[in-house]
Amino acid sequence: MFSVANEKVKPIVSVIMDAEISKPTINKLKEPFIFLEKQNQLFAYIAVNSQLLERLEKENFAKEALLKYAKPIESICHLSQNISLPVLFQIIGEPFAIIRDEEGNPSGYIRREDVLAELFKQENKSVDLLKILLTSIPMGIFVLDKEKRIINCNEAGLKMIRSTAEKVLNFPAGNIFSGQRIEKVFATGKTLLNNLEITNEMGVLVDYSPILNYNSEVDGIIIVAQDLPMVEEMAMEIENIKDLNKDLNAILSSIYDEILVVNAKGELIRYSDNIIQDFWKMDLKELIGKNILKLEDQGLFTPSVTRLVLEKRKKVSVVQETRSGRKILAVGNPVFNEKNELDRIIIASRDITETTRLKSELQEMRKISEQYKKELDDFKSKDRFLKKLIYCSPKMEKIMNQVKKIADFSSTVLLHGESGVGKEVIAQAIHQLGKRSHKPFLKLNCGAIPENLLESELFGYAKGAFTGADKNGKIGYFKQADGGILFLDEIGELPSHLQVKLLRVLQEQEVIPVGSTTAFRINVQIIAATNKRLEKMVEEGKFREDLYYRLHVIPIHIPPLRERTEDISLLAFHFLQQLNEKYDRNYHLTPDAVNVLEFYSWPGNVRELQNIIERLVVTADHSAIDAEFVSQFLSLGYEHKKMKPVITRVIPLQDAIDHVEEQLILMAMNQYKTTTKAAKALGISQSSVSRKYQKIITEKNMKLENRSTT
Repeated sequence: MFSVANEKVKPIVSVIMDAEISKPTINKLKEPFIFLEKQNQLFAYIAVNSQLLERLEKENFAKEALLKYAKPIESICHLSQNISLPVLFQIIGEPFAIIRDEEGNPSGYIRREDVLAELFKQENKSVDLLKILLTSIPMGIFVLDKEKRIINCNEAGLKMIRSTAEKVLNFPAGNIFSGQRIEKVFATGKTLLNNLEITNEMGVLVDYSPILNYNSEVDGIIIVAQDLPMVEEMAMEIENIKDLNKDLNAILSSIYDEILVVNAKGELIRYSDNIIQDFWKMDLKELIGKNILKLEDQGLFTPSVTRLVLEKRKKVSVVQETRSGRKILAVGNPVFNEKNELDRIIIASRDITETTRLKSELQEMRKISEQYKKELDDFKSKDRFLKKLIYCSPKMEKIMNQVKKIADFSSTVLLHGESGVGKEVIAQAIHQLGKRSHKPFLKLNCGAIPENLLESELFGYAKGAFTGADKNGKIGYFKQADGGILFLDEIGELPSHLQVKLLRVLQEQEVIPVGSTTAFRINVQIIAATNKRLEKMVEEGKFREDLYYRLHVIPIHIPPLRERTEDISLLAFHFLQQLNEKYDRNYHLTPDAVNVLEFYSWPGNVRELQNIIERLVVTADHSAIDAEFVSQFLSLGYEHKKMKPVITRVIPLQDAIDHVEEQLILMAMNQYKTTTKAAKALGISQSSVSRKYQKIITEKNMKLENRSTT
């Protein structure tokens, strides 16, 4: 830092451009610079010489003329009385500098020549500009004159060549550096860059630059040297950067998505090779350095993920839609610097138009698959249920064909038959095989519930309908079975007043809960069942005729088990297998036992058969259940009075008589063992039983012998 002598500071002569300019004032100016002032502020200056004054004279010193030759004052530096060394380098580039007083107001100006003259007058090493300049440069600097001698250098250069100033200054540069290259620079006036100079003392990278005079002649050379370790480190860093750049480009090119790098202003910096076709409608090279936020304003796409990231300062995912209807998934990730300022935005975009279409198609396919699965499950459910229906008789086959037909309708069905024939099973078959299989199937036995409770069970009741009623009311069976099937067993036991309400339900498809006046519609299929003759009850006045005909839409009579003897053995084996699996047993029926079961009339029908099989399994001592053991559990005395043989097909009368006679004699002998007891049970003489039994045994033995000989 050095001070400026006051006598070197010249006064500022300014022309006020706000007022009228007088010609005499201009002519009296003797200073080399005129300053222009406006609103008490200096804004320009004019370098004055005789030629300029002549031109201004011709133009009558008009304001426009002054402004035409004026230069802006912004580049002129402003100084205080004390000048720091860095400011000297700014002064060298301008013709003068403005001096400010302690209050910061312009007090004068000093010319560049006066500053430099003052600098060289002061004997202060700290103001040796050349030395300061050379010392400040980290690279080695060597200055050569025309004789190719080193006339100046810096400390950094001396360290690189491992020498001292005494051994270098005023000595030929060829002693240290390449004399051939020095000669070439003097001869051609061209710069030689990146030349390796390796000796035992040093290893440097050298640049040779000519110093040209105003006639473009080489007056000297500046040699710039860089230490090889520093160069190698820089080279390694450059190579690392190149490798990183290669890796980055390889990663970007291998990524399926389109990658854009945007700065904090929204300007595109770089992009990957994978570009979404037909999206940008232009070459992305043209967008480098441009703000892509404007593309949203132009309607190229919407919304802009860049704008959203700038607003929210967090990761944003959006689906953009183009003019052509394409859908683009864009994900923007913000990148922050050390000051937590947004520095970059990385945008990954992917065309999901086809993906969206495929997703929609997949959803449709899933719906179709679910529908097919549901239908398949329905088929499987129906198949599993059909496998539970054990029958082979023509009568049951006919009934099941009828069930399959009516299952697709919602008509009222009336099932009638003896107790235990399987009326509930047929009702479940109608439910499982029909369109209501996914809806409720509810069963209510009209004879098992007290009359005073049956109405509330069927129709439900409103809250507070009667004393002791639930405060929230109750939903009846009709409402619970809405959309499905309500199976009313023992319909003949339904009280008269409920028959009237049931008739209304069948006619109007409406239900009024007990204690309420509001009716609500229902969609319920009614299946009624009875073991009584309803038509006879109608005649006796015990059952309403109109309700009977409402229930008698689809009547199905289920025959008793004695009328379909073909099903007895199937059902017996089925029930036996269930019990074997349940109790891990291995019981089986002998052929003669099956004959006994088939000959029995089964007044309790299928339910009685199931109970008898379970009784046999529980009490049997051996795995083989024979006819004698079975006969102990059948009420043959009762059957003797009521049992009638059942013929399932037309055969010659004598053949039927012989067949029944043979079965009776064999069954009696198997059960009673002696002809006397058998004769008593059959009601014939002992001699007749003995003769007929011997005949039957002889014929069977002859048949066996004939089979063995053949």
